[in-house]
Amino acid sequence: MTTTSYGSGYGNSAQRNQYLADSVLSAPPARLLTMLYDRLLLDLGRAQAAQETANWPVATENLLHAQAIVTELSSSLKVDAWDGADGLLGVYNYVSTALINANIQRDVSLTGEAIALLEPLRQTWHEAAAAVPVPAPAGATAFAAAAPSGFATAGAWNAQSGSGTGSLGFG
Repeated sequence: MTTTSYGSGYGNSAQRNQYLADSVLSAPPARLLTMLYDRLLLDLGRAQAAQETANWPVATENLLHAQAIVTELSSSLKVDAWDGADGLLGVYNYVSTALINANIQRDVSLTGEAIALLEPLRQTWHEAAAAVPVPAPAGATAFAAAAPSGFATAGAWNAQSGSGTGSLGFG
């Protein structure tokens, strides 16, 4: 008699990791951006909860990962591609500094401030990505057309895989 584990839905850890890696590698640019924002806000929520319970190792781990994502978002932003890019880069720089200080000073209010700044951006990117027809066309023109007016477009985000310099593999 064979038993099957139904707990995780993905089999063993190696299979789950491979599935996640394949999901990232095959995702269109708009989806990669929303995945980054989702993970960023997940990390910040975990960090905030850990800070509130004085679990500093967990808070630090999540704040450092959030900082890495913000660095990736900053490095993949094409500031010369649209008028609002400098403003978005300013938000990323401010959040990066806030997260560093939240970690060093163990200040949960700075983590909350970062969440408050980034959550509306996450929502807007999800709305823009949802407006892209499926299957996503080659290139980023449909995503650019779907982005809210006055907001970043896919052309402002480096859509070419492997061309970024970030450490998270989202080029």
